[in-house]
Parts: sequence; C-alpha cells; structure tokens
Amino acid sequence: MPALLLSLCTTPLFAGLPRVQKHEFRHEIDQLEETWRTAVLKGDANTISSLLADDYMAITPSGTLQTKEESLASLRSGGTHFTSLDISDRKVRFYGDTAVVTSLADVQATTPNGDVSGAYRYTRVYVRDEQGAWKIVSFEASRITEPGENK
Repeated sequence: MPALLLSLCTTPLFAGLPRVQKHEFRHEIDQLEETWRTAVLKGDANTISSLLADDYMAITPSGTLQTKEESLASLRSGGTHFTSLDISDRKVRFYGDTAVVTSLADVQATTPNGDVSGAYRYTRVYVRDEQGAWKIVSFEASRITEPGENK
C-alpha cells in the first residue's frame, strides 16, 4: 500500500487528466509542431503569427531576445530563410495547461548574419488560452557543437 501511495504522489505529468484527454493534447501539440515547421519552411508569417501568443518571447541561439513582432518581421523580410528543417527526438511534457516540447532540429538556413545550418536543440513552451487554444509563449534554441568546434 505505501508503494501505491508513493507512486500516486510522484506522477507529475498529466496529473488529474483523463487518459483520452492526455492523448488528445499530445496529438494537438504534435500537429502544432508540424504546422510551425511547415510555416517556417514556407516563410508563412500569417500562420506563425496565429501560433504565437501576443507576449511571445524567444531566445535565439546567439542569446538575443526576440518578441513576436521581431520574429515575424524577420520572417516577412526574407532575411531568415530555411531550406530544410528536420525534427527528431521530440519529447512533450504537460503541466496543467502548459506543454513543454524539446526536440532536435537539423537546420539548413541563412540569416542576415550568414549561414546558420547545423544541429540545434530547442525548447518550445505552449500554454492553453481562455478559449482552449494552445499558443506558443516561449522558444529557445541552442546550437549543438562538437568538441573543438567554434561555431
């Protein structure tokens, strides 16, 4: 009996959510991640805008902060251009109305500062709004470097 109580008290993911709802939320987040990937590849700022919360904030691989409007302006200008974006190793965790996604991204892209192609780990945070829609509130990407690599 103590082991059962301990296991019930230490289950943080989806606590209190019915199994069907957990599966539906995971499916929704997976679809949103694919919608984001497709929109980035197409340079579709309107779709990206609909995915981002108004107070969205990103931390770029160079460590700079980027608001929703700054992110959209960069996409609209064509300054940031993705030619390939392959996602793998996706993990989705839920904490109430918050979903945290971590993935590995293999990127072929350019920015006004040059080629940024390579492997990245990223974290994206979704929060369900008052209408029940998932919105991206935060994003952070880090470039994966090999030992001795200076990029």
